[in-house]
Amino acid sequence: MFSGSMVAIVTPFDRDGKFAEETYRQLIEFQIENGTDVIVPCGTTGESATLDFEEHAYVIKTCIDQVNKRVQVIAGTGANSTAEAIHLSQNAKTMGADGLLLVCPYYNKPSQEGIYQHYRKIANEVALPQVLYNVPGRTGVNMSADTTVRLAETTNIVAIKEASGSLTQVSEILARAGDKIDVISGDDFLTYPMMCCGAKGVISVSANAIPKQVKNMVEAVQCGDYQTGCRLHLELLEFHTAMFIESNPVPVKKTLALMGMIEAGVRLPLVEMSEATLEKLKVILRKYKVI
Repeated sequence: MFSGSMVAIVTPFDRDGKFAEETYRQLIEFQIENGTDVIVPCGTTGESATLDFEEHAYVIKTCIDQVNKRVQVIAGTGANSTAEAIHLSQNAKTMGADGLLLVCPYYNKPSQEGIYQHYRKIANEVALPQVLYNVPGRTGVNMSADTTVRLAETTNIVAIKEASGSLTQVSEILARAGDKIDVISGDDFLTYPMMCCGAKGVISVSANAIPKQVKNMVEAVQCGDYQTGCRLHLELLEFHTAMFIESNPVPVKKTLALMGMIEAGVRLPLVEMSEATLEKLKVILRKYKVI
């Protein structure tokens, strides 16, 4: 249902820290022009944690409006409160999202049964295709393969964005439930090996800045050209790593700013990267001819 090169798009802010709508629309055009298959607003990279309810809804609405059905939109509507996630998800459905990206509840540290019940409740309340999002480095809890396999029995839970960093866990999900739930890479630097195991694509951070290059690698694997895919994967590895030289989305927003596409601003508690780190980033961006 959702496959290919998908971008976890940044939320640009102006110099006053407000949502920069026109810049956002231009970023979406940049993505579509470069072959991105799916736009994912209000994920981690979109700084959803610091958007209030009205902003969150407006960013998603703006994305859906600008995309205008040219590609799919998966709206980030996860929360660590099940009721809040349902509220955000219902809003996204009303606005015309094609699907939902639902991060595993963070901070609460629920049990596996609690995670299961959280996702089941949202699936029962909101009739849209849903993508689970497992990112234990952010949430403090890993959604086990057992829990994912259980949730795969739910009709409108169609995929999982896996960012556990474990190819073993990814492989177990595919082996046990690959006919019922798609796996999508949540780590740019693991997209190639995950796709070789059967993942359907990536929800990418790097694609914000290099959408065509990410698309080319994903497309090569989709076409069965694993040799080209591997070459492109290895060529892009240093770039992917650079996007996490500090907390996401600080490096990718700085990259887009250096490319002249956005203001670099992030919202507290995130701050601008240090000068020492910035110099390291610039060296890598020049190597890839991004700046």
